[in-house]
Amino acid sequence: MSVISLDGKVVLITGAGRGQGAAEARLFAEAGARVVVTDVREEEGRDVAGALGDAGLFVRHDVSDAGSWAETVAASVRAFGRIDALVNNAALWRTASVEDETYENFETLLRVNLLGPFLGIQAVLPALKEAGGGSIVNVSSTAGLVGIPGHAAYGSTKFGLRGLTRSSALDLARYGVRVNSVHPGAIDTPMTAAVSGRDWSKVPLGRMGRPEEVGELILFLVSDASSYVTGTEFTVDGGLTTG
Repeated sequence: MSVISLDGKVVLITGAGRGQGAAEARLFAEAGARVVVTDVREEEGRDVAGALGDAGLFVRHDVSDAGSWAETVAASVRAFGRIDALVNNAALWRTASVEDETYENFETLLRVNLLGPFLGIQAVLPALKEAGGGSIVNVSSTAGLVGIPGHAAYGSTKFGLRGLTRSSALDLARYGVRVNSVHPGAIDTPMTAAVSGRDWSKVPLGRMGRPEEVGELILFLVSDASSYVTGTEFTVDGGLTTG
């Protein structure tokens, strides 16, 4: 169990039916939070929330739809009375060279990976203001820090999320709302299963990361332990982008 406390806090995590989001949900509940687990994968999402007992709530949620965001926020406040933090974790990862990329795929990634967090920030802001402030964590990627072959669409969305984070941090500081971004590298989750068997010796730490290693950082950013941290980018990549 983490030594950082989230007692009394309500945290909404998107894309929490599996992988990093599910790991975050478990860590946050262990730290004392009540957790709203959202996903389009209903069975997986309900399983994650159910395992949290009274501390968990599942809401089926399409992050690219403003109406779905409104319903999710309303359900969260009905169940738990407040929202203190949002983790914009939901994302799609697809690769293609820029010459082979399609309009349809580019638009889909933009809607989920960038429009989704934007809609989320707007949707939760009234609840965060009502709570007297709070924390928003946008999960970007190392593909939002450096260029990677085959990542024209995905990288564009993750670079865009950096800009959204920095501007939002300045806009929302007056309300006591902090906004930061986290940039994972290769993390061993279902989304990256197709590449998990690769040789990771190029990573200075010599391996893929674990979802919990991302979750522990996000837990810190959600907690009051990071109360003077906003507009900042945190990399979790085993040193890959250091050189």
